[in-house]
Amino acid sequence: MKLAERMGRLGTETAFEVLARARALEERGVNVIHLEIGEPDFDTPAHIVEAGVAALRSGETHYSPSAGISELRESIAHFAGRKRGLTFSPEQVVVTPGGKPIMFFTILALAEKGDEVIYPDPGFPIYESMIRFVGATPVPLPLREQNGFRLDVDELASKITPRTRLLILNSPQNPTGSVLQHSELAGIAELAVRHDLVVLSDEIYSEILYEGTHISIATFPGMAERTIILDGFSKTYAMTGWRLGYGIMPVELAPHITRLVTNSVSCTATAVQRAGIAALEGPQDDVRRMVEEFRRRRQVIVDGLNRIPRLRCATPAGAFYAFPYVGDVGMDCRAFADYLLTEAGVATLAGTSFGAHGEGYLRLSYANSIPNLQTALERIEWAIKRLR
Repeated sequence: MKLAERMGRLGTETAFEVLARARALEERGVNVIHLEIGEPDFDTPAHIVEAGVAALRSGETHYSPSAGISELRESIAHFAGRKRGLTFSPEQVVVTPGGKPIMFFTILALAEKGDEVIYPDPGFPIYESMIRFVGATPVPLPLREQNGFRLDVDELASKITPRTRLLILNSPQNPTGSVLQHSELAGIAELAVRHDLVVLSDEIYSEILYEGTHISIATFPGMAERTIILDGFSKTYAMTGWRLGYGIMPVELAPHITRLVTNSVSCTATAVQRAGIAALEGPQDDVRRMVEEFRRRRQVIVDGLNRIPRLRCATPAGAFYAFPYVGDVGMDCRAFADYLLTEAGVATLAGTSFGAHGEGYLRLSYANSIPNLQTALERIEWAIKRLR
């Protein structure tokens, strides 16, 4: 079967490929510790589950408006506005099955052949994949360890050309756990306004911070009217399998993104949206407990990695990923990740799964129990000793 040429430009998310390989090993009896997949290992809070079940039992099993039910859009506008110190209207909100559609639809709606899109590298791999798929030119912006894995504003300025259409930000960041500082966001905002850039701000980890409070680029002068905020429920409320995300955007863009929803998935499941309302309007104690547990795990994984010879690991400021440097082990990061999986039973992701500038690093998700993290560290140290 002959595929369309654009299919050759479509990438993937390596986490799911490694997960499949790890599951295959487990089926053969191999004990694998999963540090590859980026999802909380907690159950969805009970009151959220009950809201979804109640909606199903009450017959909410039919189509909903493509942009989302009005009650959820109102709840999102209120919740997100209160968290960011902004005022949003429900008309600015588009609800989608997961956060990825907001990436895809934003890039599809705003970028085309001849346009350039700047995105972080290392960064979530779907950014580059979608940019290439729509025919635009991806322009990677390196995130370097010496700068705390945060972008350099002067380097960003040097990447902007008359063809730059869109800038993608992600803070707290996947895969490095870095968080942009106020001064950096101010500099980025000034560049966006000066060059008339639209910003897709991926804030899916905004509630998983270990110090301070989340700052959105949309709060800076001139940015509310040129920012699309991507957020959702998967990470904050341990709802990855529910598939519930949203975008908050300028009101004139929302109908166009909604048409893309209509043309692709029609709508998001109504019962899932009811669960989303319960998540936003119900108690937040489970979220706080989860973040505190991630804080404890962060200490275990970072301290443990830094005790292993030939490794070093910066302390992430947000999300639930460690991004250790493994460039001194004697093999490239992808080969090392394969070695850890097959020889030590530890599933990780190569830094190059997130872009060329991830070479020399691994991403380890510490969304796993402390005993499992400690065992993984022991196995990693054992595996490195074997390489001598």
